[in-house]
Parts: sequence; C-alpha cells; structure tokens
Amino acid sequence: MGEEYAIDRPGQRRNYIFISVSIFLTFIVYGFAENAKGTALPRIQADLEITELQLGLLLAINSVAFLISCLCTAAIGKKIGIKTCLIIALCIMAVAGVCICFSPGYAILVLSFFVLSLGNGMLEVSSNIIAATIFTKNTGTMMNLAHFFYGAGAIFSPIITTGLMAARFGTGIFGWRYMYLIILSCALVPAIPALIGRMKKPAGEKHKSGYAALLKNPTLWLVVLILALGWTSEMGAGSWFVNFLEKAYSFSPEKAALQLTLFFIVFTLSRLILGPLIDKIGFINSLAVFTAFAGVLIAVGVLCGEAATPLLIIAAVGVAPIYPTVMAAVAKLFADVIDVAMTAITTIMGILIVLVNFMLGGIVQLSRMIFTNIYGESGVGMAYAAGYLFLGVCCLASFVFTMILRKRQKKAGQLV
Repeated sequence: MGEEYAIDRPGQRRNYIFISVSIFLTFIVYGFAENAKGTALPRIQADLEITELQLGLLLAINSVAFLISCLCTAAIGKKIGIKTCLIIALCIMAVAGVCICFSPGYAILVLSFFVLSLGNGMLEVSSNIIAATIFTKNTGTMMNLAHFFYGAGAIFSPIITTGLMAARFGTGIFGWRYMYLIILSCALVPAIPALIGRMKKPAGEKHKSGYAALLKNPTLWLVVLILALGWTSEMGAGSWFVNFLEKAYSFSPEKAALQLTLFFIVFTLSRLILGPLIDKIGFINSLAVFTAFAGVLIAVGVLCGEAATPLLIIAAVGVAPIYPTVMAAVAKLFADVIDVAMTAITTIMGILIVLVNFMLGGIVQLSRMIFTNIYGESGVGMAYAAGYLFLGVCCLASFVFTMILRKRQKKAGQLV
C-alpha cells in the first residue's frame, strides 16, 4: 500500500504517537462536520428558499459522492500512499468549507457539498485503514477509542454549531456559511501530525488480492451484513429516536432531544469503556453479545411502551461498539489485503444502508396508512413504533449473521 503500511521501526514510538494523534483528531473533526448539517440544513433551506425535493436531491448527491470516493480511495492509496490520502481528504474538507461559505446559490452549494462528501468518503476509508494498520496491539480498545472521539465530536456538534451560527460578527451573525468555514477549516489541524509522522512498508511482500477474489469470500459478505445491519441501528437512532418519542409518546421537542442526548452520552462512554473487554473476549464473540443485547433492549423498549424508554437509551451500550469492533475484526481477518477489504466493505455497506433505510421509511409509511385507517390519529405513533422496532430487528439479524460467522471462523480455527 505504498509507503505507509507499517510504522518505521527506528522512530516507531514517535511515529506511532503522531499518527495516532492525527487519527483521533480526524475522528473529532469528522464527528463535528458530519453532524453539523443537522443544525445547518433548516437554515440553509430557509435562506436559499429551496424545497424539500431540492434538499433531498442535495443529500442524495452527497451519498453518491461518498460512495464514489470510498470506491476509489484504495486505488489512489496504492499510487500515493494511504497517509497521503488522509491528508488530501482533510484538505478537501477545508476547501469545501470555503466553497460552502461563498456559495452564491443552490447549484454551487450542491457542488460544494459534493466536494465535501468526496473528502468524507476518502477520510472514512483512509482513516480506518491507517487505524487498522497501526493499532496492531489492543486493537479492539484502540479502534473503539478512535470512534469514541467521533462520538465526542457528534455530541458537541449541535451545541457548538448552533452557537457559532448565532455568534455576532460586526452588525450581523456568522450564520451557517461562516460556521461551515470555521468547522471545516479545523480539518487542517489533524493534517499537521499526519505530515510529521512516518509510516513505511515492512520488509517482505504481503499476499495480494483484487476485488474479484475478495468478493467471492463468504466471510466478507458476512462482515458486510453484520456491519450494515448494526450500523443501521446506530444511524437510525440519530435520525428516528426524536421523531418516535414525539409521535408515539407526545414528548415535547426539548424532552425528546434530551433523550437523544442521553443516548449519545451512553453511546460515547460505551465506546470508551468497553474496548478492553472486547480485546479480552474476542471481536466476534463481542459482536454476538452486543448485537443481541441491543436488539432485545430495542424490541422490549418499544413493545413495553413509554415507561420502557430508558431501555432504548441503555441499548446504546450494545449499539455503540458494533462499528469499531467490526473494523477491528476486519483488521485481523483481512490483514494481508486491508486496503482492498476496507474499500469493498465500506462501499457495499454504504449501498446496503441506503436500501435498509429506504425499507425503514417504507415500513413507517405503510404502517401509518394501515394504522391510521384502523385507529385514527393514534395510528401515527404506532407507525413510528413499528419503524423503530425495525431497528431492533436489524440488530437481531446482525446477531444471526455474527453467529454464522463465528461458526465458520471457529471451524477454520480463525476465530478472532
């Protein structure tokens, strides 16, 4: 994978520290940037007077750019080095901040967000490849710690971005334009330790495998299904939890938002605390425990009604470690072809998540039609409950695929 596939032995500790700091800072910035749109999009829509359809088109184009970037990153990394890809991705984010800030209208704004998503996709793949490459000891702990920083960025993003948009600048306010300029300019900070730290390819050639060979490996598809279904629950909670509480239990927006904040606090602490336990009991065993735990708690939390809402928050303990633990498992299962494997998994996962989220929206829509015809307006809350219950089903399906993977790897003597 070019120059950066392992840390150079003479300066190993120094380089490890610089690259680790770069990865941790990258995840913080990524957490901030990725979740900034939650507070910014309503203001963008109002300022530019764009319709919901135009807003949906902007987000859809973002997804396309993200997937294109994920698909191309490994190939680019083979030419220029994966660390260089990370630095370029961070610079692209900073440039996108300038473009968003000075976008004169909708068309240029869409192009600016397209550029941002290209950077995000490259960042997603390159940061995970580097993390999987350097965190060879206590992999579960370090991968969960890295993603803890993403969670920390996600928790504080709504507060800080809202404050920045309201901050006064002369006779006016910063607004969403200068908020994006400031937030995305911070992407240059983790590029500094990345430039200082060095990674070198170790002696000896690793086994090389292309996409065609990898896509024939059943283990890859099991990993993708486990990750896509598990991550759907993570993303779904952020997107649907507040709506579910407001529609099903008539929570006020403030009360519902507080529940979501509590969810993300538990979520983030879980990633920080559970890493050593994951290393001790193994990645695949951990995934079996976490997916089952999250699935059961979400199902019980929805079926038992409003009084069981705390169970939905506690379910974050199981949901949070799924993504980083799968990435830790990938680092061990596909160590010889980590670049190709990470790209394939990220790309296919992105496509599957789009499909699963489409199913989730369809379930809510169809349930709403059925339940409102039978129960009237109270059927709306039941429809959202059905949608949120689907997240629990996704976790339980992820558990089933984890057990299949566990049986397969145990039989091969390769249980990680």
